[in-house]
Amino acid sequence: MYSERPNVLVDRIEKEAYVWYEADWVHDTEEHSHQRGQLVYVEKGFQYLHILDRVYLLPQNHAAWIPPHLPHRTTAASPHIHLRTVFYHLTESDSFYQELRIFSVPPVLKEMILYASKWSTRTEYIIEEATFLKAILLELPHFFKHALALNIPVPQQEQLIAVCNYIMEHFDSDSTILDIAEKHNLSLRSLERLFKNETGITVSKYLQLVRIIKGVEFLSSGNYNVSEVAYKVGYKSIQAFSASFYALLQKRPNEFLG
Repeated sequence: MYSERPNVLVDRIEKEAYVWYEADWVHDTEEHSHQRGQLVYVEKGFQYLHILDRVYLLPQNHAAWIPPHLPHRTTAASPHIHLRTVFYHLTESDSFYQELRIFSVPPVLKEMILYASKWSTRTEYIIEEATFLKAILLELPHFFKHALALNIPVPQQEQLIAVCNYIMEHFDSDSTILDIAEKHNLSLRSLERLFKNETGITVSKYLQLVRIIKGVEFLSSGNYNVSEVAYKVGYKSIQAFSASFYALLQKRPNEFLG
């Protein structure tokens, strides 16, 4: 659409808020920052967000609020990524907007972001757009407060990132951690030690987090019941799924049914 890099383009546009949506988005893999705050919503696929010395998983139906001037870059293993991004010139002094936020997107915010895509890459001032996007910005602290904020740390070693990619693509399989280790030419002990050292959590915990995040996504879609979702994300029983779900979120799966 534009040959100019997004981080250059969006900072010279005069509008207070600017929408950018593209299917199969190719984001800047080089570290960069914006003068604007940035709301990134992952509609399809998943990507990794690299900030300072941490890597975060940004799965489907999740968003990241990236404050102004925060250096970041992204990488992705998912072949098709649909991102919807809104860039904001900030006038709000609320400390909420000065920190990185990663959270699951509730249905109301999702619909607002999807609707805002009608103004994608429009550079002229449109009062309806400005009002609508301002409402999203002002409501972000409320949406974040009531959303799931499961920040999943990701390792930085390429071999371990490959493990994470495999889990994201095969979370519904019955592969054991030993199977995953062997597939990536690691012993079980080495995989667990390296993964824990880099992320602070075990591979089993990472798999559990990914499964529960996907479970929330499926439950919220309204297309599946709890039993169907349990099996779709790799659990052998509803009881095991519910117990794991509650242990992480302190909520029952049926509370998320769309």
